[in-house]
Amino acid sequence: MRFAEALRRPGLGAIAEVKRRSPSAGDLRPDADPAALAAEFERAGAAAVSILVDQRFGGSFDDLKAARSATSLPLLAKGFFSTREHLAEAHTAGANAALLLLRDLDDQSTMALLQTAQELGLDALVEAHDAQELERAVQLGAETIGINARDLSSFRIDRRSQLELVAKAPRERTIVAESGISSRGQGAAAELAGADAILVGSVLMRADGPAEKLAELISRPLVKVCGLTRHEDVDVAAEAGADLAGFILVDESPRRAPEVLSVPETMLSVSVHVGEYADRGADLIQLYERDPRRVRGRDAVLLRDGEQVARVLDLPWEEEDPDHLERAKAASGRVMLAGRLGPDNVRRAIDAVHPWAVDAASELELEPGIKDHDRVRAYVEAAR
Repeated sequence: MRFAEALRRPGLGAIAEVKRRSPSAGDLRPDADPAALAAEFERAGAAAVSILVDQRFGGSFDDLKAARSATSLPLLAKGFFSTREHLAEAHTAGANAALLLLRDLDDQSTMALLQTAQELGLDALVEAHDAQELERAVQLGAETIGINARDLSSFRIDRRSQLELVAKAPRERTIVAESGISSRGQGAAAELAGADAILVGSVLMRADGPAEKLAELISRPLVKVCGLTRHEDVDVAAEAGADLAGFILVDESPRRAPEVLSVPETMLSVSVHVGEYADRGADLIQLYERDPRRVRGRDAVLLRDGEQVARVLDLPWEEEDPDHLERAKAASGRVMLAGRLGPDNVRRAIDAVHPWAVDAASELELEPGIKDHDRVRAYVEAAR
C-alpha cells in the first residue's frame, strides 16, 4: 500500500516514529530497536512508521533496513534530503516515502526532488511550518503535506497556529499534523481541523510501552464529561483521562456553568448551547436544536469554527427511548453518543454503537452541576 493511501484510511491515521534522540530534548530512547518497534507499532494500529535516518537523531539507513525487515507498513524516511542520491539511498533501504523540508529547499529543488521521488516510486511528505510554506506546498502539487507545530529554529511548539494551517489546507490533499501531540484530545483537535493523520515520535519514545501509548492515542471513543461548573471537577475529569470537558451555557439548565473554565492542554473544551450561540472561547461548540416545551431539543451538532464536525445523538430531555442505541448505531459519520450514560452502562453502549465519542453529565453527579468524583473516575475508566 502506498504511504499516502495508508494515511487516508477511515478515522485518524498515525505515523509512529522511531527516534533515539531529539536536538530539543536530548536522548529519548538510545537503545531503540527499529525492527522490534516497527513490528509493535503495526500491531498497535499504526498506518505507517517513520524512521529517522540522520545521525543527529541517532539514526541511520541501517535502521530503515531493519524496520523494513520487520513490517509490511509503509515506511517514511526522515532526514534532511536535498539530492537525488539521498532519495535513491532511502528507496534502496526500503522506504516508501521521504521527507522534504520546504524550510531548506527552494521551489526548483523541491520540484526536482518530487520528480525524482516519482521516478523511484516514492511518495513525498512535503513539510510546511507557516502559511507561506503551506501555499508553496500546494502550488508545487504536493499530494501529502505535513504541518509541523515545531519551529525548527527555536523548537517552540505552536499548536494553535498548526491547527489554523491544517484547517486551511485543501481537503483533496493528504494532511499530516506533526509534533507536539501527546494526548487523545490533541490528536482529536488535529482530526477535527482536517488532518488525515498525526505523526508522533517523542511521546512514544518516552513512554514505558511505546506501542501501548500509540494505541491509546488513536483509540476511540473519546470521553466527554459534561455539565462541569467547578474547577475541582475539571481537574478530576482530566486526571481520570477524559478528553473533552463540557460547559453548559444555557440559562434554563440546572447545570449552567458560569463560563467556559480553563482546561489542561491535554483536553478540549466544549461550550453547550441551545438554538443559537455566542463564541465563549471554547475549542468546540455543541449546539442543540430548540424545543419550546423543554430545556433543549433532542439532538445537537458539534461545531469547530462554525463548521459541523460531528453529530450528537441524545435522548429527549427527561425522556427515555428504548430504540436510542439502535438509532445511534444506524447513524453515519462521527457520532457523539449521549443520554444518561454513566459508569454502569457506558461500556454496553459503546459495544452496541461504536461511537466516535461518548458524553455523560447527569449520571456523574451528587447534585446538578456538582460531580461525584468516584463516578467520574469510574465512567472514564469504563469508557476507555
